[in-house]
Amino acid sequence: MIPRIVSIILSLGLITAAAVSGMQADISEQLCFAAGSDLHYNEPEEELTETNPELLDDPVFWYANRRAAMENESGFIIDEFLNQCAENDDIDFVLLCGDLADDGKINRQQHEDVAAKLEKFEQETGKQVYVINGNHDASLNKGDTSFDDFMSIYHNFGYDEAIDTLDGTCSYTADLGDTYRLIALDSCSETKSTEDGMTLEKINWVTDCAEKAYNDGRYPILMMHHNILEHMPLQRIISHNFIVRFHNTTSEIFADAGIKFVITGHEHCSDATSFTSALGNTITDFSTTSLSMFPLAYRVFRFSEKEIKYELKTIEKIDTDALTQATSGYTEEQISLMNEGLNEYSKQFLKAGVEYRLKLGLTMEKIGIEEGEPFYNLVSTAVGSLCETLDTPLYGKGGLQEKAKEYNINMPDSDYEDGWDLATELVAWHYAGCENFPLDSTEVTLFLDIVNYILRDTLSDVGDEVVLAGLNSILDKIGVIDGLSTGFTKLASKVFGPVTAIEYVLLGIASPIIEKFANDDEVNDNNGSIPGYGTSSTATQIANTSTHFFSSLGKMFINVGYFFRYFIRIFNFATV
Repeated sequence: MIPRIVSIILSLGLITAAAVSGMQADISEQLCFAAGSDLHYNEPEEELTETNPELLDDPVFWYANRRAAMENESGFIIDEFLNQCAENDDIDFVLLCGDLADDGKINRQQHEDVAAKLEKFEQETGKQVYVINGNHDASLNKGDTSFDDFMSIYHNFGYDEAIDTLDGTCSYTADLGDTYRLIALDSCSETKSTEDGMTLEKINWVTDCAEKAYNDGRYPILMMHHNILEHMPLQRIISHNFIVRFHNTTSEIFADAGIKFVITGHEHCSDATSFTSALGNTITDFSTTSLSMFPLAYRVFRFSEKEIKYELKTIEKIDTDALTQATSGYTEEQISLMNEGLNEYSKQFLKAGVEYRLKLGLTMEKIGIEEGEPFYNLVSTAVGSLCETLDTPLYGKGGLQEKAKEYNINMPDSDYEDGWDLATELVAWHYAGCENFPLDSTEVTLFLDIVNYILRDTLSDVGDEVVLAGLNSILDKIGVIDGLSTGFTKLASKVFGPVTAIEYVLLGIASPIIEKFANDDEVNDNNGSIPGYGTSSTATQIANTSTHFFSSLGKMFINVGYFFRYFIRIFNFATV
């Protein structure tokens, strides 16, 4: 009986919401703007220099940096972005979500250069630009760009039209057209490098500004640098400096204040996700990728009472003649590849840079354990084994696929060259958005197989080279190739299969996280629509609450299913 009642309430809510939506008189477009983020502008260097010793043999990407940002090209990418905004007659405004300059805290000239580009754009097009600061832009305790300096340099890009401001921050509000009001929130810490600086004062200021907007007959749009919702599983833990603290509570407050839409940056990914409060109010956070990194993208939003449409736009070309005039040292092959497709070029640049950065972190120096300290040999062996595995070709004689069979692991065929190629491809998918691929896809299967192999082979190496070093030296003298640990692990894998009981438990815990990575939520990341501000009603709130409840219930059953599935396998394993 209870499920039937709930179903009836849900149906009535949806029908009423549809009726109310259909009664809206004005469904014409009211506002259109482009939103970009994390421009990370750098002055082009006079001569292209090698920054990646790991890729000296790569004829193209030997200059990819560990941040994977196209630094020399950044100014020309910004120019093309503004050109596209100028040529699109539908775009009324341009909004920029922070990190306008890469070294803005310590290099005021970078901000001056960006401001000059924006000033030229405004003068030539008559379209207004609105900015907010990011963690790279200003600070109170280092460099030569304070928060006051930032607001002074970018005075003409929102601050000159400010209706409300929050003292001690770069926050302000400004009207966008006749129907909407922008709330530009400074979410940055005054002194810390990347983490947010959200306070109760800032939260209250946003809710007060939202209330004022509604009292003035306008809908509030929020722009900030840090994410307000998670754009990857466990972001609060894995990438905690990129999302505001107490993000669920903050989202609840902002949603119930009538804010349906927020644009953010900082995470450098193209991702959209929604949150529904207990009262049935939904807020959607559109995280916008870095303009100077793959996928070199920005968003265009079109607002009406009925819906908010959005689409992803990419930068496919830049003025390479101007680039080579500014910076010497580019090869003909590099310029030719850029001209063939800048977006694909930026993807390979990203993959090279990510691999470089990860390899830098996989050293004993970076890990922080010095020789002679406890666990040095154990960690050193594990790290060395991990790096060797990722560097090993996946296929062919001596490849990872062949080695994995010794542990009864059957890796699928693919076009990927090695573990780094696959790992960096998955990172690129995260940045590009719409990373919706099934758990049985080649990429996920291969990734899990590589992880499984690493766990078994690396732990075996640790056991042989650290724990059983003395015994293995004796075995080596009598011609035993495999060490005790390696030999036992391979034997156990052949008898019992490639997964142990404890690994099933770990897989049961990890599966919901993996599925979250593999399957996006109901909001399309790059192209789609969400309900407009004019669709809000009591019926909509009821429908939102019901939908959110059943969606959460469904996800809970899926996760419980994973645990039962793996526990059954453990039982079968135990009875072998």
